[in-house]
Amino acid sequence: MYKGESEVLEVLSRKKRLQFAQLVAETGMNEDTLRRIVESLRAGGYADTTAAESVLGKPTAELERYGASTFPEVAVFRKALKGASMADLSPEEKSIGLRWARVKGFVNIEAGKLVAAKAAADVDKEAARLKSCYASLKAAGRCESDLELVEEFFERKLLDKKAVRSVTVSYTGKKPPAEAAAGFDVSVPSASAAVGKNHPVTKITERMKAIMSELGFEEMEGGIIESSFWNFDALFQPQDHPARELADTFYLKEGAPLPADKQLVERVKKAHEAGWKYAWDPKEASRAVLRTHTTALSARYVASIKDKRPRKYFAIGRVFRNEATDYKHLAEFHQVEGIIVWEGAKFTDLLGILKEFYRKLGFEKIRFRPSFFPYTEPSLEIEVYFEKRKQWLELGGAGIFRPEVSIPLAGVYPVLAWGLSLERPLMLNMGIEDIRTPYRNDVDFLKSARVQM
Repeated sequence: MYKGESEVLEVLSRKKRLQFAQLVAETGMNEDTLRRIVESLRAGGYADTTAAESVLGKPTAELERYGASTFPEVAVFRKALKGASMADLSPEEKSIGLRWARVKGFVNIEAGKLVAAKAAADVDKEAARLKSCYASLKAAGRCESDLELVEEFFERKLLDKKAVRSVTVSYTGKKPPAEAAAGFDVSVPSASAAVGKNHPVTKITERMKAIMSELGFEEMEGGIIESSFWNFDALFQPQDHPARELADTFYLKEGAPLPADKQLVERVKKAHEAGWKYAWDPKEASRAVLRTHTTALSARYVASIKDKRPRKYFAIGRVFRNEATDYKHLAEFHQVEGIIVWEGAKFTDLLGILKEFYRKLGFEKIRFRPSFFPYTEPSLEIEVYFEKRKQWLELGGAGIFRPEVSIPLAGVYPVLAWGLSLERPLMLNMGIEDIRTPYRNDVDFLKSARVQM
């Protein structure tokens, strides 16, 4: 037994069942040491562990303001009772309150006038429900009695998600052998050591890299920390775009310098001010982020081009999004990036490359749907048919860089571009339902995992 196992087992035999944090407090052990001991006890059948994950909702400043006064949809209804018109609403009531008042059936609009569509008592009841749920969220991060309203708050971006994972350790009742106290018995037969193998993520990464090389692409390389300039501004994403908010992006305390090429910065600035009609702020572009997509690499490589020679690049790398994890979302995942820089490129070339890429991965049924992305036009989503589920699943996005992206960077157009998921094809290939499964470090799963490539 590991040093300290007997102490932990003694605590478990008395307490029977403890949260991991409680076990740390009871034993006074370092968390990492205790985690190894618990895993050893679990492997030996002395303890069981169960993990649970929950999402807490932290009220935003906007929800705090509503909770302290009145929700805008309720305010709109009360003005409707007084015979108010659209002109009598505040900007917030027009942009937010009116929408939710109509969604909830509080009001109608007739000839520019607000007309109450529900009884005042019903709306008062809804107002009390909103305040009650807010109070629960503020106090405990949960509102178990009204999960539907919690979902509404998340939809309205009135809550910031926070994933909380807890592990419970319980005693199985099995007692260690008496000779354990005397030390290890080296004569006891043991299982053969497992043969090392590549992780499933490594296997599919290597296969995707091989495919891109077969198709004549060169690999792009770059760090995971980027400036907002390359991550957002160079891609013509406006500085007030929701994707730049803390709820979606991990920002770092230290800033990041703008490119040394002042003319490049000026061209990007002019593209923003002409296209989005606002004063471009270099301070916002100098904020450092954990890159939210590998398209930042594409922007850097396009900007480095000094001639008209056609080029094809790809990258497979980690990206980061500030969101709660669940069975289909991760805060850290991989993106498969690709660009074709060629003045003779056509949209059909893009479709052909994507079809061939997924065909080589083993997906025969592929289709494309029109979509929207801030820095490509036209844009599309790629879907493959998953035979086991008998349904089409979206695996990535693609399009042609807008002129506002590629012309300021290198004076070239068109540039074909795509950003594809790595984890989703892996899930389909392995027949797993939870995107977190390959990253749980479950030894039994990793031993049995098979990637068919």
